[in-house]
Amino acid sequence: VPMKLIYSNENTFLVNNAKNILENQNIEVTLKNEFASGAAGVLAPIDTWVELWIINDLDEDKAETVLAQALKQQGEHDWFCQQCQEQNDASFDSCWQCQTEKAS
Repeated sequence: VPMKLIYSNENTFLVNNAKNILENQNIEVTLKNEFASGAAGVLAPIDTWVELWIINDLDEDKAETVLAQALKQQGEHDWFCQQCQEQNDASFDSCWQCQTEKAS
């Protein structure tokens, strides 16, 4: 089954966030280039970015829709976790520090 690249970013944290968002929607994904940063300077910078790949091509449309919605939410304001007081990006539905769900 061929896989499809769905998202890549120089910020590993953002790629892992996208991975979590898709997995929460029962879309099977995998990461590539997780350890390529060690080749920076040898490879072009973009070639060292972490990549998020969809395992099943049939999930592509759903994955693109889910990620587009998550990225659209980035225009919203950051929020602070009520549990641990950590600042979180607006696109996160749960705290990156303690995994407490975002308050409504």
